Amino acid sequence: MWNNGLAEKFINRFLSKGCTLSSTEDLLRRLEQLNSIGVALSKERDITRLLERILVAAKTITHADGGTLYRVAEDGQALRFEILRTDSLDIAMGGSSGKPIDFPNLPLRDARGKPNDSLVAAYAAIHHQTVNIADAYTEANFDFSGTRQFDERTGYRSQSFLAVPMKDHEGDVIGVLQLINALHPQTGSVVSFSGADQSLAESLASQAAIAITNRNLMAQLEGLFESFIGLINLAIDEKSHYTGGHCQRVPTLTMMLAEAVTATRQGPLAGFVMDDRDRYELKIAGLLHDCGKVTTPVHVVDKASKLQTLFDRIELLDTRFEVLKRDQEIAALRAQLALREPRDSAAEAQLWADCRNRIEALDADRGFLRLANQGAESMTDSDLQRVRDIATGHRWRNVEGLETEFLTSNEMENLTIRAGTLTSAERDTINYHIVATIKMLEQLPWPKHLKNVPEYAGGHHERMDGKGYPKGLTREQMSVQARIMGIADIFEALTARDRPYKLGMKLSQAMGIMHKFRMGGHIDPDLFDIFVNQGVYLKYAKQFLDPWQIDEVNPQAWLQ
Repeated sequence: MWNNGLAEKFINRFLSKGCTLSSTEDLLRRLEQLNSIGVALSKERDITRLLERILVAAKTITHADGGTLYRVAEDGQALRFEILRTDSLDIAMGGSSGKPIDFPNLPLRDARGKPNDSLVAAYAAIHHQTVNIADAYTEANFDFSGTRQFDERTGYRSQSFLAVPMKDHEGDVIGVLQLINALHPQTGSVVSFSGADQSLAESLASQAAIAITNRNLMAQLEGLFESFIGLINLAIDEKSHYTGGHCQRVPTLTMMLAEAVTATRQGPLAGFVMDDRDRYELKIAGLLHDCGKVTTPVHVVDKASKLQTLFDRIELLDTRFEVLKRDQEIAALRAQLALREPRDSAAEAQLWADCRNRIEALDADRGFLRLANQGAESMTDSDLQRVRDIATGHRWRNVEGLETEFLTSNEMENLTIRAGTLTSAERDTINYHIVATIKMLEQLPWPKHLKNVPEYAGGHHERMDGKGYPKGLTREQMSVQARIMGIADIFEALTARDRPYKLGMKLSQAMGIMHKFRMGGHIDPDLFDIFVNQGVYLKYAKQFLDPWQIDEVNPQAWLQ
């Protein structure tokens, strides 16, 4: 409610000037309007809607036919048109009208640097002073030539003007609220802006300036916060160029799917809604969902082959094979020399044939290990056994001259990875990034409208059947937003073409895997159905996938 003491002061002030009871009642009603407007302004987050509300509210409480809201330009040298409305001419420009205002800025100083006191709005801004003019056509102190030209073109008659500077908490003018042609509430005729109109407009301008300043400060803080998030993602990108794109694409896909769910009007998720704050919260969670990767060793993140650590150790195996081949040739030459006396050509030929066979066998084993090292295909039991046979079947002399097994235990562990390139320990290291993400995010003092960021960001590796990590949550224990992010994270990873260990999948292959995940309790089936029905997968593909990845698909096959 309106502050009773302040309302009493307003009423007594106008009663002392001879105002009637009816005008006092009108003033009280408008004070209540002003109070409601102030509450509405404090809640508005969108700066464009905020500016529009301010102008519409000012016109309402002063019964003005038209009005313009100006903001001081970034360089502080001019007033910039933001919102323009004139009801009787049905003119609406700027704001939600969708019609841009192409009028030039109003300079605050002339070419010689002197104050531009000829324009009403500029004067109000320069001198921090309200200007109340009864009739522009008889006013000698200001230049209304532009106004007269406008009237001649439109048939309008601009008469009363009220220009109110909007000052922030530090007393700096951030804009001007200019109202035109006050209308008598009963007759509709144009009248002057009264003292009550001026006081109410000044009060509104003060509240409006505070609301604009607060919104600007919030926008600056949000911008600073998002820049810090950008720094974290940049650090991850600099560590590994393979993951930088992931940190940008997952939030985009997350919001695509979230908007599709919000637009759904039937099915189990028909009641899901998001306002602007919910969207911003989910966007921030998406940007931060992998921030824990700053703790993951780069040689694990970038592990392109099974033997890669700081470098791909397959070259060491190549060297050992060359040593074994050299040993075969040396052994053959020594045996050949031993036959010099008898000069048995048949025996010598057999020696070299045996040597070539053994070298060919070594080349075959080397080719097999090089292929196994890539991790592109899943290894069968016989493949794994062949690695073990090579490890123990070939013996070579190391740099110390000692005969030893061909593969070390660590090399054996890596080369017998059944699928992919990561050992169990390395996969645990990779998986720890989500634990680190949760720990990092839970340390921050999140404001109320961002309090769910840790939960959204920390749940994208959970599964609907409770077999995910790190907490083993089930579908019922997870928010819709966390489940959305899980789908976005998986689909991006399947189709990404910047991974060190694989090419990006074609759309049909990736969606086939996603369908298996849906049926196997890995991802939310209701969300996946929306992902398919609303064409989210295709919208994302057209934006981020290479053309060759977008092949023919049958969406109906994924809904069964």
